[in-house]
Amino acid sequence: MRTIAIGIFLFVFFIISIPLFLVETIIGKINPHAKVKSSQAVVVWALNGMLFISGTKKTVIGLENIPKDEAVLYVANHRSYFDIIVGYTSVPNLTGFVAKKEMQKVPFIRVWMRYLNCLFLDRDDIREGLKMVLDGAALVKKGYSIWISPEGTRNQGKDLLPFKEGSLKIADKSGCAIIPVALSNTDAQLEKQTPWVKSAHVIIEFGKPIYPKDLDKEQRKFLGSHVQKLLQNTLDKNQSLV
Repeated sequence: MRTIAIGIFLFVFFIISIPLFLVETIIGKINPHAKVKSSQAVVVWALNGMLFISGTKKTVIGLENIPKDEAVLYVANHRSYFDIIVGYTSVPNLTGFVAKKEMQKVPFIRVWMRYLNCLFLDRDDIREGLKMVLDGAALVKKGYSIWISPEGTRNQGKDLLPFKEGSLKIADKSGCAIIPVALSNTDAQLEKQTPWVKSAHVIIEFGKPIYPKDLDKEQRKFLGSHVQKLLQNTLDKNQSLV
């Protein structure tokens, strides 16, 4: 029932999106920053609607760890399609996220993603990967945070998959803080009984900021591994809260 309700909600949202795209285009011609802000407000409203329909109970920990006046790189584990829904409705700043290139083929969603400064990654193309890092660093310098999942794919295992070191270079090149994001039990909403959506209690914890320039040489060289260990510790700790 929840699955059908979410499908109907998304259909209605896509219909509403058609005139909203025109409004956002007009706003963007006047003030590009305002366009990102208003687009994120619309998308967050829609995602909150999905969380409500799905019966999600969300516990948010560590919002005080996110710097108030600077863009950051959110580095999260990836368990479910619901990760970005839970995460995007929790972040306090303007944020785009890194998605696989196939998302560019999805009607309506791809438009909103472009409005939100999302980046599309071709994991098989090294040159495109480097371009994504440079584009991400440029966005951070303009004041827009970036959300990335360095595991590269959804993983419902207890242990994290190895982080792709290159994905964290956005922080290295922009000088921004890395905020580890631990997502627990999001796969209970969908992946454990695909295609049916079920209610679940999910945990999202934002860790303390990590500035690459403040790390020692070894930690900075293996930045992905360093952040992965911190994230794994948080996930293990929060298992008892689910």
